[in-house]
Amino acid sequence: MMNSVNSMPAAFIGHGSPMNTLETNRFTAAWRELGRALPRPRAVLAISAHWFINGSAVTAMPNPRVIHDFYGFPKPLFDFDYPAKGAPDVAKEIADVVRPSYIALDHDSWGLDHGTWSVLAHVFPKVDIPVVQLSVHAGEDLEYHLHLGERLAPLRERGIFILGSGNVVHNLRLINWHLTDQAFGWAADFDAEVQRIMTTNPKSLADIRKHAEYGRAVPTPEHFLPLAYLAGLAVQAQQTPEVLVDGGAMGSLTMTSFMLGCAGISPSGVQKAGAPIPNPQDVPPQDTNI
Repeated sequence: MMNSVNSMPAAFIGHGSPMNTLETNRFTAAWRELGRALPRPRAVLAISAHWFINGSAVTAMPNPRVIHDFYGFPKPLFDFDYPAKGAPDVAKEIADVVRPSYIALDHDSWGLDHGTWSVLAHVFPKVDIPVVQLSVHAGEDLEYHLHLGERLAPLRERGIFILGSGNVVHNLRLINWHLTDQAFGWAADFDAEVQRIMTTNPKSLADIRKHAEYGRAVPTPEHFLPLAYLAGLAVQAQQTPEVLVDGGAMGSLTMTSFMLGCAGISPSGVQKAGAPIPNPQDVPPQDTNI
């Protein structure tokens, strides 16, 4: 399933609601199929929308804590555990491979947030692969993240599975509860253009900011920026990603996922909508942190 003898695949997953951790739907079915198709990685490097800080850092502790960074969800989600081991040696490799760019080693402040474990619960459900997580630098533009993705490319040759986790379209304030498994027209149009760019010329991903619906689709950048890492990896590999699965949820979310260097994957699963999220009338959207 690898694009070359020595290169590990990479992916971006549209993770949607944290409840997808516990759900079986067509999105989580595709994530599971991806996991089954992958060669066994030495470690996972996850780039989650939910570690959005003013700096680039990578978790470097041997036993990262599992962070339940959300509010208003059912107790079974808060009880969910994903006790993956860390990989301090891999964290040091990451810091070294991106030089002269700087990535700090985080020994105690973060861990694995739901942007990472909600996806890995399906991709690697046995919890038998070490995981490190890279922050999304809030103070840098899309080009920075794309170029950093390029610098991470040698890790693929060292058996590291690089996984971005966010959403192409992510606007919680415009959610429509009646559009369970659909996207608004503007969201679908924006998502389609991102798919076109990623599957034809990922180097031009930054041009998406010129799209008429960019402001509605990406009101804040943290969920979109993890995609730039896959674009950078694709540029370095001189390849284009493929769509793993796509679709909308509640109008203003899209669940599109991409894979790079994966052949022969035919996602399957029940045609069921993405999992629900708390009602902003009960819990403010900014507090759900999804």
